[in-house]
Amino acid sequence: MAANYNEKLLLNYVPVYVMLPLGVVNVDNVFADPETLETQLKRLKEEAGVDGVMVDVWWGIIESKGPKQYDWTAYKTLFQLIARLGLKIQAIMSFHQCGGNVGDIVTIPIPQWVRDVGDNDPDIYYTNRKGTRDIEYLSIGVDNLPLFAGRTAVQIYSDYMSSFKENMADLIEAGAIVDIEVGLGPAGELRYPSYPQSQGWVFPGIGEFQCYDKYLKKDFKEAAAKAGHPEWDLPEDAGEYNDKPEDTGFFKRNGTYVSEEGKFFLTWYSNKLIFHGDQIIGEANKIFAGLKVNLAAKVSGIHWLYNHHSHAAELTAGYYNLFKRDGYRPIARMLSKHYGILNFTCLEMKDTDNTAEALSAPQELVQEVLSKAWKEGIEVAGENALETYGAKGYNQILLNARPNGVNPNGKPKLRMYGFTYLRLSDTVFQEDNFELFKKLVRKMHADQDYCGDAAKYGHEIVPLKTPNSQLTVEDIADAAQPSGAFKWDSETDMKVDG
Repeated sequence: MAANYNEKLLLNYVPVYVMLPLGVVNVDNVFADPETLETQLKRLKEEAGVDGVMVDVWWGIIESKGPKQYDWTAYKTLFQLIARLGLKIQAIMSFHQCGGNVGDIVTIPIPQWVRDVGDNDPDIYYTNRKGTRDIEYLSIGVDNLPLFAGRTAVQIYSDYMSSFKENMADLIEAGAIVDIEVGLGPAGELRYPSYPQSQGWVFPGIGEFQCYDKYLKKDFKEAAAKAGHPEWDLPEDAGEYNDKPEDTGFFKRNGTYVSEEGKFFLTWYSNKLIFHGDQIIGEANKIFAGLKVNLAAKVSGIHWLYNHHSHAAELTAGYYNLFKRDGYRPIARMLSKHYGILNFTCLEMKDTDNTAEALSAPQELVQEVLSKAWKEGIEVAGENALETYGAKGYNQILLNARPNGVNPNGKPKLRMYGFTYLRLSDTVFQEDNFELFKKLVRKMHADQDYCGDAAKYGHEIVPLKTPNSQLTVEDIADAAQPSGAFKWDSETDMKVDG
């Protein structure tokens, strides 16, 4: 059956991807159940018209046997199956542990030979003020230290991505792999592990700063001395994971966070994160330059305490975002240097989803982050944060995908680059759920049939370009100046139940 399009409406099309189960390739590096997956993917493609899938490519699986001992066999089989079915692939370079975060149902630690280094030198991990280590992801403090059989953390990530490119070259050249999302922290997100459930954090706690390993401590002391304040130190008054902001000296009204010392610390803490992203995305850019793939990085949707003057939960995660300081546009500026896409989360959430005490504002947060990325001239993609099967969440996703609706005469003013649905499971295929999911895909596609030619909706992938300038501290400070957000319609014109 020939696809049926209206060429102008097709320019409103937002492709839909579905995230595969976390353990689709299991911890033993086995693609365990290809038959079931193939059946499910066929239904997603043929009945729902989805455009592709997203899959975590776990460092802890691929390089588990030892340094530079990569085994891509299982993933190659998986990717070939996906490509054969005519689906596109978003591959996440997952340099973090699976397990310990919301929705983690399998455990895939980082490689044992890396953890062996941590047994002798636990400071390779993010550390809170009490000295508790977080083993999900290596601390930024070791990015450039050759502690891992002579390699730095950044070199490890770079070698891994090079090996991925070599082993998946045919699938990249064939156009099957379209996005490389580079994991930059816990849960694959560019952030500090400030709210680990494994350490007892409970929503909507403020979280804790994670810079008390000896390497980041030393870095901070050097930065403070250089700024003429050798007496300044890392915060001692920022409370614990589940405190309320007002109960701490740091986040209370007129607390440490607005002092000169507090501002210096927050600038240092957030800049470390942005330059960490810049360096690793920069490695990815060198590796994939000239190939027809997109680079992407994921930013976490920290929507709780957004309506508190201190934005405490964002600050502990490394997003220095306040009423008079933009925490997200500097990240978009960094990504723009590498022609990267910003992938954001919590698209399905409404402000009313959480209790009043959470001071949660996901709608404003999504609006802010998407607006700032668009102002920096980069594309934005996104996903839902929690499992979602109902019309309310779907309509909110559709609103965020096209904040001012469909333009019947061509490309809309604002349009997300793509949406990834979390996540493939048997629940999706339950009768009512699947009917509604099919409507979501159809509405994302602006009521047009599935379109396999991305150029037709303005998404032709061009060879990845290399940066024309380096990110500077001045760039970050400039991008941090407050600027407003675009206006959103009050509801989508493409409701799944409309």
